[in-house]
Amino acid sequence: MTIDIKDISEKDRNSVLHPFTQLKDFATGKLGEPTIVETGKGIRIQDAHGNQLIDGFAGLYCVNVGYGRAEVAEAISRQAYRLAYYHSYAAHTTDQLAILSDRLVRTAPGKMSKVFYGMSGSDANETQAKLVWYYNNLRGKPSRRRSSRVSAAITAAASSPARWTGMSFYHDHMDLPLPQIVHTGAPHHYWGANPGETQREFSARRAAELDQLIERLGPDNVGAFIAEPVLGTGGITPPPEGYWKAIQAVLKKHDVLLIADEVITGFGRTGSMFGSQHYGIEPDLITVAKGLTSAYFPLSAAIVGEKVYKLMEDGADRVGAFSHGYTYSGHPIGAAAANAVLDLVEKEDLPGNARDVGAFFQAQLKEKFAQLSIVGEVRGVGLMGAIEFVADRDNRKRFDPALKVGARISKAARDRGLIAGAMPHGDILGFAPPLVTTKSEVEEIVAIAESAVRSVMDELVRDSQKI
Repeated sequence: MTIDIKDISEKDRNSVLHPFTQLKDFATGKLGEPTIVETGKGIRIQDAHGNQLIDGFAGLYCVNVGYGRAEVAEAISRQAYRLAYYHSYAAHTTDQLAILSDRLVRTAPGKMSKVFYGMSGSDANETQAKLVWYYNNLRGKPSRRRSSRVSAAITAAASSPARWTGMSFYHDHMDLPLPQIVHTGAPHHYWGANPGETQREFSARRAAELDQLIERLGPDNVGAFIAEPVLGTGGITPPPEGYWKAIQAVLKKHDVLLIADEVITGFGRTGSMFGSQHYGIEPDLITVAKGLTSAYFPLSAAIVGEKVYKLMEDGADRVGAFSHGYTYSGHPIGAAAANAVLDLVEKEDLPGNARDVGAFFQAQLKEKFAQLSIVGEVRGVGLMGAIEFVADRDNRKRFDPALKVGARISKAARDRGLIAGAMPHGDILGFAPPLVTTKSEVEEIVAIAESAVRSVMDELVRDSQKI
């Protein structure tokens, strides 16, 4: 299919409200033309000009099985011809929905019982908030309802709705966060540790801070704690040693529910099927999306643990029907897509590939970048990683934000054929390639990234010499 690039670009500029885009710069052409993505295969996409790019970020952490998987397209087509839509209200279902729900309950960590569906990680986490309120109301603890929607939410849960995230740019000019939201300290040892503090000591301190926060708020005013097993958009930051064990002890002490936001880490990215399994987390509620369908169809899920669901079922005679739902909850095409994707994840052992190729990826990142003068930290787990750039590595001093070092490196990588994320709250280059990535493709990704980093390093040296 041949398209009129100029016509499509003009239509786009005149009609599409793009997320996370400087609106005036785009409207006036300062940002250039939109990138019209036409095709994708494996870990690469191709634009309307025929340029190929390695997608080192799997879309938005989501195209885990890679682009162009005929198995998923065919499953979607079969379901669309057979039954394109029916709702799941009032105990209606489809075979694909029942099969998917059963496999999620069986494979998810912890003691899970039921699955509720939405269309995105954000709406799934909104559902989790309502479930926490519902649960605490049913057990006669309404004060926990008031704070559960604002539960202690560990910084920067990338896929959480803006009301819960700890990143200020989600809040600015939008009357957020809600005043009841409470955040505790980020589990990032590099920036948060005291001088000489080990990872385990840092984790113990973060847990003690959470304990003190809950005591200050009053345990009967805290309903839940939501966090990603690995911080995603918050910097692709794995937890420090001992963190999750220490945090869970505090939550159990105060009878606070744990919501594991697995929107990014679910279905293999850490090298385990779920990030919770990787770090020994036993959640009460789990949020999944992205990798659930590998983004071939919008679908998310709130997986509900036995403890929460049992109380909901026991209270049904008293309160009536569970009055929450979306038009597209349990969409049959989404369920068919998810089953096809999970078949691939299991058949090709993509968590195992993320573990094995991921170990090679982490080693390559450290080998090529850890000793560079502008690199403060190289971190990651499985097939997700980040390089954080600093002006002074000995004193952990950040670059002047006006230099836009991270954005410049990301652009330099893109100019060389690699999409890598300029993380939003620092000079950080992030990676989360599809879980089908091979070792040879890792070498290609790292080589392009190294070229991009060194080119910007040279620019910074030249600029400093002009001063």
